[in-house]
Amino acid sequence: METLQLIAIFLVSTLFSLYIGAVLIRFLLAWSRADFYNPLSQFLVRITNPVLVPLRRIIPAAGKLDTASLVLAVGLQFIGSLLLDLLGRGNYGLPTLLLAAVADVLRTIIWIYIFALIIQAVLSWVGNSYDNPVASLLNSLTRPLLQPLRRVVPTIGMVDLSPLVAILLLQIVLIVLRGLPGIF
Repeated sequence: METLQLIAIFLVSTLFSLYIGAVLIRFLLAWSRADFYNPLSQFLVRITNPVLVPLRRIIPAAGKLDTASLVLAVGLQFIGSLLLDLLGRGNYGLPTLLLAAVADVLRTIIWIYIFALIIQAVLSWVGNSYDNPVASLLNSLTRPLLQPLRRVVPTIGMVDLSPLVAILLLQIVLIVLRGLPGIF
């Protein structure tokens, strides 16, 4: 591959991944009813609103789910995969790219949770995380995932093992996704 082609692949992959990540984090924060006056939430709102606000006029929310965000994430993932396909990274058909886009969005959501749990654990070790705006968002984000586990997984001494169990379960889901036929 030529150098310019590699640079184009890198830029398309990185820029699409970052924006899709922002859209999905906004989706997850809305789903978990996080504080949208938090500075990080406001950043996500500002960078995603130009695309999401017009899309919400067409695609209404389904209960607590911001379906416009999900459709945007899958659509952007599909467009990014299509561009990468055209740049020479692969030669896949449109149905395969659409299925791969849905799988990639699911994987991204899982990785967001894994990173959130790890960062939350590190913040809990280094000191007072209650005044930290990132820590409060991480608590809101991971609460729906950890609450059911905390009912089942006992705390040993002062150590909450539910984040570790959640990460293990999320990794199992990633393995299952990787094993599904037709998903690369």
